[in-house]
Amino acid sequence: MAGKSLPLALVGTMLAAQAVDGNSSLGNVALVYQFGFWAGAIVPMGLGACLLVVGAGYAKPLNKMSMITLPDFYYRRFGNGAEGISSVLLIISFIILVAGNLAACGFILETVFGVDYLWGIVIAAAVVLVYTAAGGIFASAYTNLFQVYLAIGAFWAGFLFFAGGFSGTPWETVLGSTPPEFLDMSGLFDVANGALINWGGFLALALGDIIALDFMERIFAARNPKTARRGAFMGGALTIFTVVPTSMLGIAALYYLPADTLPDLALPLLSVEHMPFAIGAAILMGVVGASMSTASGGLLAISSVVSRNLVNRIIRRRWLGRPGTSDKKLLVMTRLALIPMIGAGTALGYFLPAPGIYLILAFDIVFAGALAPLTLGLFWKKANMPAAIASLLFGTGLRMVFFFTWPADLAGLDQLIPPTISFALFILVALATQKKYPGKARHDVRDYVPPEEDVISGEDLRHFQEEGVSGSGPAHSNNGPDGPGGPGGAPARSAL
Repeated sequence: MAGKSLPLALVGTMLAAQAVDGNSSLGNVALVYQFGFWAGAIVPMGLGACLLVVGAGYAKPLNKMSMITLPDFYYRRFGNGAEGISSVLLIISFIILVAGNLAACGFILETVFGVDYLWGIVIAAAVVLVYTAAGGIFASAYTNLFQVYLAIGAFWAGFLFFAGGFSGTPWETVLGSTPPEFLDMSGLFDVANGALINWGGFLALALGDIIALDFMERIFAARNPKTARRGAFMGGALTIFTVVPTSMLGIAALYYLPADTLPDLALPLLSVEHMPFAIGAAILMGVVGASMSTASGGLLAISSVVSRNLVNRIIRRRWLGRPGTSDKKLLVMTRLALIPMIGAGTALGYFLPAPGIYLILAFDIVFAGALAPLTLGLFWKKANMPAAIASLLFGTGLRMVFFFTWPADLAGLDQLIPPTISFALFILVALATQKKYPGKARHDVRDYVPPEEDVISGEDLRHFQEEGVSGSGPAHSNNGPDGPGGPGGAPARSAL
């Protein structure tokens, strides 16, 4: 968490770097090249909108709670069951995200240096592993100050190079050769031109990305709630600032590159073969840097979830009944967890390389099941544990069923229906189980700031006074932060 000390400039820059990465930029250009402007533009638009939503409603309360990982919220608000399920879902989601960014680095190294794709992705993974283990979130913080502004400036320079006719071809000629459906508004309103898919992808990013571990990692690391909120707004504005140049580079690629070009190579090839060296090099340097930053942030986040939420709290405390570990041991466990996590991301990125699709898929998974518990857990007093479990399992399960069974002509709705049902199910289950599991007993946890030693040891709620615990009734029968009987089935602490 960088000692919960990051200022506004670093928070905003780091959030933008997580959004303006290889998944986003290569994916945007590739999707525009294949399907039209709106198919790619929804990527930076969705990510930028997400950061604005986070700044408007989520950043301040989540930063105030002084958490280390996002599953900490599910633990404090709903208990170990929700913590474990959300941890697994987020780990899967972010292995996909890491894979997409490593794949982007592999494509660029292959295009520029002629390195075999396998070695390109391995080199990128090795660099990310070393500097993440060495510097944690600080490694991203200070490199981002160079990487993200280089990338954004280079995107605009590349776009203006083509739009200003400096390439030797008037921009009107480029636009005139582009199929009309690639540039008109039909991508937003015509189902036959992918409108449902585009809207589904946009919402998966704009809302599903609220659950992003790497975004929240930076929100938690901000020095105070006000900085977290402003940083989210800053990151969102910087991301939206890239919509026009990156998307229009996809239109330029459609004109300049051969029709049989692999879409994921469109931006690297356009940069190397059709731009001035300085601009093309700056674009690729910025994209590689931002991709490694996002891979680093995602890798650090999922490794922290493995060590803190799964190993330290669920396995060590809950299952084995042992006390929480020290800060030093937790750090060692996190560093060790980096190795299998980067291995999984590298393998997925090599065997199934698809940066743009990975970005949407990564957050489609958590959008379906994890958004409702986070949102309603923050803002609805009746949110409770059974509702969270039902939403997490059913929403995600329904999305996976749709993934394999949904008809292609209705693609897009399969992204929108599961989260809608997940919210409805959450509310119904919460209302039906209030008598036994009163949500108000845990609602005040959003205003509780535990001592640092409790957070590190994994005993976040040791001194949290649940309403009704000292008396009788349903709340008392479900005492202890881990559910009935407290941690590991032992009697609940008297302080609870």
